[in-house]
Amino acid sequence: MTTDDPDLSREPVALLLGLARPQTAAPRPDSGGIERAVEAILMVADEPQPLVALASALDRPVSVIRNAVERLVADYDGAGSGVRRGFELREVGGGWRIYVRSEHDSVVRDFVLTQSPAKLSQAALETLAVIAYKQPITRGQISSIRAVNVDGVVRTLLGRGLIAEVSTDPETGAMAYGTTDLLLSFLGLNSLDELPPLSPLLAGVEAVADVR
Repeated sequence: MTTDDPDLSREPVALLLGLARPQTAAPRPDSGGIERAVEAILMVADEPQPLVALASALDRPVSVIRNAVERLVADYDGAGSGVRRGFELREVGGGWRIYVRSEHDSVVRDFVLTQSPAKLSQAALETLAVIAYKQPITRGQISSIRAVNVDGVVRTLLGRGLIAEVSTDPETGAMAYGTTDLLLSFLGLNSLDELPPLSPLLAGVEAVADVR
């Protein structure tokens, strides 16, 4: 077979001489490592991951991923002679994510507050204000109001225990956030009704309802 492309015509010769390497796809995790691969993805995921998304990322059938997730759930729960972990794999809003077990919430919150006492940045305070007044609200809606990416700030607020995942958008499945009782205690308030009137300069979520 001949070709007019000189690069293509030389490629077999280069391969024979060891001057080039054939391109190969990255190896897929074997059956014994699929749970660890799913676990690795979920450890860094900011949002619950649907089985379809995990299957696409790992190039495996959804049924294989479903079985892997079920084995991880059992593993974390200490099935058999295993040790029950301080975290769990939970299905939320049509996806899966690793969460601290509820019985350890107070311990983790106290650790975060005592070990990371740094003041919130201006960006974090602004984002917290948007969530407080407009909850439940998704990241996309917060970003539209603030006109910046808020992923990192939301992670910070979640880590401080000042906001929490409260619901999912019925159309897109995006996670919506709201403030926690911890924030109220810091502000010295009994409820959100005691917040001062919202400034008319802050755009409402209604103005960005199409942003998800």
